[in-house]
Amino acid sequence: MKVLSIVGARPEFIQAMPVSQALQTCHDEVLVHTGQHYDHRMSQIFFDELPIPVPHYNLAIGSGSHAQQTAEILMRLEPILLAEKPDVVIVRGDTNSTLGAALVASKLQIRLVHIEAGERSHNRAMPEEINRLLVDAIADCHFCVSQKAVDQLAAEGKTQTMHWVGDPMLDALRQILPLATLRSDVLARLQVTANRYGLVTLHRPANVDHPQRLRQILQALNQVEEPIIFPIHPRTRQAMNDLGFRLADHIHLVEPLGYLDILMLAANARIIATDSGGLQREAFYLLTPCLTLREETEWSETVTTGWNYLVGADTGQIVERWRTFPAAPTPPPLLGDGTAAQRIVAILEEIFED
Repeated sequence: MKVLSIVGARPEFIQAMPVSQALQTCHDEVLVHTGQHYDHRMSQIFFDELPIPVPHYNLAIGSGSHAQQTAEILMRLEPILLAEKPDVVIVRGDTNSTLGAALVASKLQIRLVHIEAGERSHNRAMPEEINRLLVDAIADCHFCVSQKAVDQLAAEGKTQTMHWVGDPMLDALRQILPLATLRSDVLARLQVTANRYGLVTLHRPANVDHPQRLRQILQALNQVEEPIIFPIHPRTRQAMNDLGFRLADHIHLVEPLGYLDILMLAANARIIATDSGGLQREAFYLLTPCLTLREETEWSETVTTGWNYLVGADTGQIVERWRTFPAAPTPPPLLGDGTAAQRIVAILEEIFED
C-alpha cells in the first residue's frame, strides 16, 4: 500500500511520528510537508529531535491568510499526487494543511483518511472548526481519538466509516518522554524548579488578534505569584509589542522550544495555561492541571474529568483557577492507550489493501 501523508504544523509533526513508524514496517509512505509552519523553531526542530522521516516534498507555502494558504496547497500538491499516485492520502487534525490536502485528494478521487476526526468545538467562528467539518464531510475513513467523536460523526450521518483508535499524540508522548527526561536540560537552563512554575502558550487568532482579550490574559498572568515560562509564538510577540503591554518580572519570555523541552516543561509544571488543543491533551496525559484560554474546547473529556478548566480571557477566572485548581482523580483512558498508530495501520490494511 502506498500512503501519502500530509504534515504542516506542530501537532501534525508529533502525530506523524508513530504512524510513520507503523506504516514503514510493511508499506510505502510519501511524506509531504506543506510548510505551513516554516520557522526552524516551529518546524525543522521537530524533524531534528524526533524519529520522523525527512519529508519527500516541502510545498513551502509559508504564511498568509487562510485562503492564501489553502489555495497554495491546492496548486502545489496536485502535481505531486498525480505523479506519486498513492492509494491513500492521510490528513490530520484541523489545520489549513488538512483542508487543502483533503480537497486535492477528493477532487482526484484518491481515498482520503482523516486522523483525529469527529472532534467538535461547536464554535464556527474558529477556522479550525470549519476545517474539521469540511474534511470529515469528504473523508472516506475517519479515525477518532474518542468515543465522543465517534458519536458526533454518527449524529452527522457517518455511521460506517469511523473507527475509535485513540490519540497518536499519546503514542508519541509515551515513546519520547523517557528520551526527553534523558536529553532535555530545560529546567536547569531556564532556572526553574519542578512543580514550582507555570507554563503558558498563546497563539490562536481569537486571543492574539484581539487586543482586549490579549490584554486581559496578560493582566491575569501579571497577577499570579509564581514563575511563568512563556515560549512565545512570533505572532504573539508582535501582538504584544503592538499592545505595548509590560509584563511582570516573574514572566519569562523564551523563544519557541522543541518537543523535548516542551514535554519536560509540561511534565514538571505545577499548572499550564494555553489555547493550544495539543497542549491541552498533553497536560491531560501528563496529569498536569490545565487552564484553557478559550470558552470552549473540542477536548471536553479533559474538562469533565477535572483536569482542565475553561477560563477564556476572563482575568478574574484565570487568576482564581490558577491559585485554586482543585485536585482531581486519575482519569480513565478516554483518549486511548498509546497504541493508536498500530490500530490505524491495521484498519488501513483491512479496508484498502485490494
